[in-house]
Amino acid sequence: MNQQEMLNFLADFYESRMPFHRLLDIKVEHLSMKEVKVKIEMREELIGNVVRGSLHGGVISSVLDLTGGLIATVELLKNIEGKDIEEVGRRIARVGTIDLRTDYLRAGKGDYFIATGATLRKGNKVAVVRTELSNNNYSLIAAGTGTYLIG
Repeated sequence: MNQQEMLNFLADFYESRMPFHRLLDIKVEHLSMKEVKVKIEMREELIGNVVRGSLHGGVISSVLDLTGGLIATVELLKNIEGKDIEEVGRRIARVGTIDLRTDYLRAGKGDYFIATGATLRKGNKVAVVRTELSNNNYSLIAAGTGTYLIG
């Protein structure tokens, strides 16, 4: 599998094959070996504070976590280029969250939200990732730091 095939497989895996991601209706807006961008539309089912109409904190944390996991998985893919699809799938299935910290910076208000991030450090078995969630007005809603098992 070449790099682009792995990225396409990963985007489909995150959007279509993971039931919780389908429930959140996430969209992988951009996925490359250098950048990850995940989008989630605001909708009534995701409201956590009905008075303010803001996004639920659990949804915010979940989107930061799944984005961090996606970034960590991209780091893993850099090491397994050329493997067949079964091996890529087995390796992706082993990626998991070890630790996640979420800093809520302002109420989750907006029409949609974009999560991005970057790898802080990658080792043979663990990657540490920093993520951010912003709304459609580019206001930073929350930031997260996650540690992910990748090896």
